[in-house]
Amino acid sequence: MKAAALSSFGGPDVLRLQDIDDPTAGPGEVRVRVKAAGVQPFDTAIRRGWTPPFLATRPPVVPGNEFAGVVDQVGDRVTGVEVGAEVLGFSTLGGYAEYVVVPEDQIVAKPKDMPWEIAGGFSGNAQGAHLALQAMGVGKGDTVLIHAAAGALGTLAVQLARAWGADRVIGTASEANHEYLRKLGAVPVTYGEGLVERVRAVAPEGVDAALDAAGPEALRASVELVKDRSRIRTMLSLEEAKELGIPLLGPGRSASRLASLVDLYARGQLTVHLRATYALADAAEAHRDIERGHGRGKIVIIVDATA
Repeated sequence: MKAAALSSFGGPDVLRLQDIDDPTAGPGEVRVRVKAAGVQPFDTAIRRGWTPPFLATRPPVVPGNEFAGVVDQVGDRVTGVEVGAEVLGFSTLGGYAEYVVVPEDQIVAKPKDMPWEIAGGFSGNAQGAHLALQAMGVGKGDTVLIHAAAGALGTLAVQLARAWGADRVIGTASEANHEYLRKLGAVPVTYGEGLVERVRAVAPEGVDAALDAAGPEALRASVELVKDRSRIRTMLSLEEAKELGIPLLGPGRSASRLASLVDLYARGQLTVHLRATYALADAAEAHRDIERGHGRGKIVIIVDATA
């Protein structure tokens, strides 16, 4: 099969189209012919050589931890999924390929009206935003600060915080994205020097919880603004979080969590803005795009463009 894979670690150019062996579904697993795969900062970190403690990476490595496609093979003991089912799901690696194999409990049914490119880039950011806001205890009456609010994860976090009853959601973003955030129901604030003062100006009563999807400076600003550090989480600044006494976000992705979020999308309560799509052969350019920062919405790799 074709895959955008790594034979070494480094800049975007190490991510190249390669021919690798087709995977086979084992007991309890399904194989999905991938239509689309989302691009995440997690993927770019893997490409640069970072290895999370639960994962062994040995080239060739295929990044991609969210995908959508059609089940084309089921292993023994799989009872809830049939060949031909249209699904979206999650993994740790493997999404940037024509086929991916995952346990049966890492996929859910794709709504008919959900476009493939949206489905392929949905599961990672939707679950990440849900996990973080849940860990922060976001709820009715809260003032919530979301850094990088116009990004793929930030957009969903803004919508979920509003749906869960937050009185005010403040989103940091470049000025070009301020009107977009207003349409989502957030109060936009510009990045950069003076951020803490600008947030205090729009929320003089204080900030109850903060989510960092921007980097260390945003996390440090959050510490100045939120009294209770247990109500701060970061998606990126793990070392700084340890230094500052901020709890790390634990695992928690599941088919049930994903299914509940897909249902919100199907009912029109979550929207996803598609920033750009790239062919599988152009995965390196997709990585360059996401690493530029300050973009609006989701970047997705189209693996199979056929209907």
